[in-house]
Amino acid sequence: MTEPARTTDDAEAVFLDLHAQREELERQLSLAQMRRQFSTGVDEVARAGSDEASLLLSLDRILTQIRAAEYKRQPNARRW
Repeated sequence: MTEPARTTDDAEAVFLDLHAQREELERQLSLAQMRRQFSTGVDEVARAGSDEASLLLSLDRILTQIRAAEYKRQPNARRW
């Protein structure tokens, strides 16, 4: 295998891993939102709200990384 092909395969693996992380975070976020909406205890609602906030921050980070990876996949993309 040549070096550029290995680099492309590595980049593809990273890209797919980012999407897997995004999918998992979206599932966790949905569960946290349901817990916040349907829980009866005040403490559980507060905990779910806190979980939701931290999951949103993580999701934002992953989506930013995905956008950067998508840009790098474009032909003739600038490299800073």
